[in-house]
Amino acid sequence: MTISNERIPARIFSRASEASIAAADEIENLITERAAAGEMCVLGLVTGSSPTGIYEELVRRHREDGLSFKNVITFNLDEFFPMQAHELQSVNRFMHEHLFDHIDLPAEQIHIPKGNIPKEEVSSFCQDYETSIRETGGIDLQILGINRTGHIGLNEPGSDRNSRTRMITLDGVTRTDAASDFFGAENVPRYSITLGVGTILEAKRIVLLAFGEGKAKIISKTVEGYATSTIPATFLQDHPNTTFFLDEAAASNLTRIQSPWLLNEIEWDPTTIRRAVIDLSEDVGKAILKLTDADYNEQGLQDLLAAHGSAYDINLRVFRDLQSTITGWPGGKPEHEKKIGDRPGHRDDIFPKRVIIFSPHPDDDVISMGGTLIRLVDQGHEVHIAYQTSGNIAVFDEDALRFSEFVEDFCREFKIHTEGLEQLETHVDEFLRNKIPGNVDSEPVQRIKGLIRRGEAREGARCCGVRDEHLHFLDLPFYQTGRVTKSPISDADRQITLDLLRKIKPHQIYAAGDLSDPHGTHRTCLSVILQSCTACQDEDWFSDCAVWLYRGAWQEWAPHEIEMAVPLSPQEVARKRAAIFKHESQKDRALFPGSDVREFWQRAEARNSETAKRYDSLGLAEYAAIEGFVQWDGKTGLDL
Repeated sequence: MTISNERIPARIFSRASEASIAAADEIENLITERAAAGEMCVLGLVTGSSPTGIYEELVRRHREDGLSFKNVITFNLDEFFPMQAHELQSVNRFMHEHLFDHIDLPAEQIHIPKGNIPKEEVSSFCQDYETSIRETGGIDLQILGINRTGHIGLNEPGSDRNSRTRMITLDGVTRTDAASDFFGAENVPRYSITLGVGTILEAKRIVLLAFGEGKAKIISKTVEGYATSTIPATFLQDHPNTTFFLDEAAASNLTRIQSPWLLNEIEWDPTTIRRAVIDLSEDVGKAILKLTDADYNEQGLQDLLAAHGSAYDINLRVFRDLQSTITGWPGGKPEHEKKIGDRPGHRDDIFPKRVIIFSPHPDDDVISMGGTLIRLVDQGHEVHIAYQTSGNIAVFDEDALRFSEFVEDFCREFKIHTEGLEQLETHVDEFLRNKIPGNVDSEPVQRIKGLIRRGEAREGARCCGVRDEHLHFLDLPFYQTGRVTKSPISDADRQITLDLLRKIKPHQIYAAGDLSDPHGTHRTCLSVILQSCTACQDEDWFSDCAVWLYRGAWQEWAPHEIEMAVPLSPQEVARKRAAIFKHESQKDRALFPGSDVREFWQRAEARNSETAKRYDSLGLAEYAAIEGFVQWDGKTGLDL
């Protein structure tokens, strides 16, 4: 679909899985069409989180539907340099684990840049790689991803439109983004071999995949901005057959999604009106109740005035709607606190409530909704916290070694004789001192790191007043790989979650709707929760249950999205900070910081403060901080 202000056609799917299936359809159709004609099909492939859904679907079609890849030739976009083919972070290993080892593609028809050749041989290798592509007749279908700087392949900003396959020096942003896979930016190779922009543009068909809100800004710049070498992906505007496959989150900054009234006449529903008025207020720098008819007209909102009356009426409606989201009682009020005129909450007749806060990692509860957690406890609700994963891969090796040495010294000091303790300490010491960065930890080391994070979670929860017996460490099996790459969701993950829900029978569930974490753990954990909630929806207790989604560690809800805004006092902000500080292994420098280099407590406070400032600028009450929540509609997001 091409929109007037979009320079690259973009298809928007409600879920990433739907986009992956559509891309797999294109690939299958091309393969079968070429096979029927007795011809080879040449595919350009990419690694990363975005294409994994495509590869899973292609593997399924091979196993279940008999799709053959014998007439396929593949060329991968890039490879880090130096990089051994067997290393966890290598493109070679990724492609074999996700696709090649599961289909009937002949090995001699697979082409991947070599990261393990001498540096002086790279130039001739790149020329040979280009020759191989040309000799096959060129790439028929190239799959691409995009990072937040807009590179395609590993063509960094500044890459020339006509660049060819070559070695390139990676910039700081790319190395920071890759740090999560390499257990620290310092371990990311400084170079890569990549197809050039010109080589990519020679593909007959290009499909670029982008999923998640973290891609929204760069997608809007690429699709709606002008072509520039500072954003190499914008050169795709010159390609005659390129389509972007986006989920709703990645497309959220496109004008047709963010401000559709600027492009066409639209139907003004309450959600669109709310967004338009908030945007107008922020654009002109006026509180909502100060907006005039002239402000609406000058910002292209004449149709809204024509359909819904004067600025005064619209302003008042949106202001009251926003005002109604603010509550200092996230779990509802007891009878003695209720007053005439209070807005009704979800089952406000039930007090106190049983509450489960699901925390994907051991610190997401306090980072993202620590203030609300404190309020729920202080206001007398029965608050449970369910830590979905151990978070053990996010602990530095030196911390594991330090704790191991402490246990040995502790037992020696108090003359505690534990069988195997000395042997365990020797193993841990030798393993960690000889470990290559990024390698999978041994099982004992994984357990030690898990215990470190479990202890921190307990201290953080106690800081918020949660009782020890209300802490649940689920250790969902999908996470227990010891690697950045996790297993798919299984029945065991769902059953563990279902058992807890049916045991507690909560009136409120809080879950992380923050889907931009580097490894997708939040996304997987949310999917497990929503699938489990769907399985419980016909049970009596669930009719009294509301599911609220929080954010904060990686992204924040915008004011037009927030359905419950919980204001925090300066004292509550300080208590929340103290709870976050209990997670000492994540303090000062997190092992997986993502694209935001600030500490988690700094991110949380900045985002909560910014939300409060935005509410204030809209003309609402002024608070120190606000945590925002959106209620799950019971339908969307099961296969996030």
